[in-house]
Amino acid sequence: MTQRSGRPNIDATSSGATPSRAILAERAATMQALHPVVQLLALTIGPNVEVVLHDLTTPEHSVVAIANGHLSNRTVGSAIIAGPKDDKGFHEARRQLTASGSREHSLIGHYVTVTSAGVKLRSSTVIFRDSAGVPYAALCVNSDLATFRDMHALLETYLHPRAEPIREQQTQPAIDALMREIIDEAVRRSGKSVGLMKKEEKKLAVKAMLQRGLFLVKGGVERAAEALGVSRFTIYNYLEALRQRGGASDADTE
Repeated sequence: MTQRSGRPNIDATSSGATPSRAILAERAATMQALHPVVQLLALTIGPNVEVVLHDLTTPEHSVVAIANGHLSNRTVGSAIIAGPKDDKGFHEARRQLTASGSREHSLIGHYVTVTSAGVKLRSSTVIFRDSAGVPYAALCVNSDLATFRDMHALLETYLHPRAEPIREQQTQPAIDALMREIIDEAVRRSGKSVGLMKKEEKKLAVKAMLQRGLFLVKGGVERAAEALGVSRFTIYNYLEALRQRGGASDADTE
């Protein structure tokens, strides 16, 4: 992770330089090609499999295409932090946003995630890199595990597919509410009020916020600093300390 003016580089769109027109055109062409793939997979596999296309350069509203979003209660425009919990694909995408050089796409397959409603999903993710080696998109497939416990229902769905009725776009939780939830949960882990928390406890709270993706979203550092009663500079110091310990990349990967 590089530094500029004493600040760790944690922005999702940072790659050391502004992408060239050729790179931007390449990304746009790939994203356009992937949109119908989302619908194709959903039609082929059935209504119990969610297919999501993320634009990693816009984490505040990363979902650009989604099929069967009822599984995770997301629609187009949802934030990256609104996804299922324990998402190794998300953690890997966040880790790779600070990496560069490799031009190979990454596949993270067959891991379990949990929706906010407690539903277990079997998930797989492909992370796409441009020709400069910068990750910019992710295609995720999330299958409801309950479906596969009933083979008869699965076969009926496959042999007699029915088009899912058009769903009106649901109102998503405001990004502010999601950020507040992440911060509150991280602070509660200490079991103390902020005024009684020691430095290491605040640092652990920042680590929990990092693992939930708070610092991918604009304003995350400022929100964390205000909640913990410290300066933005202190939050950056905590993040740098976590990076040196490995906490900013690998500590949350099972």
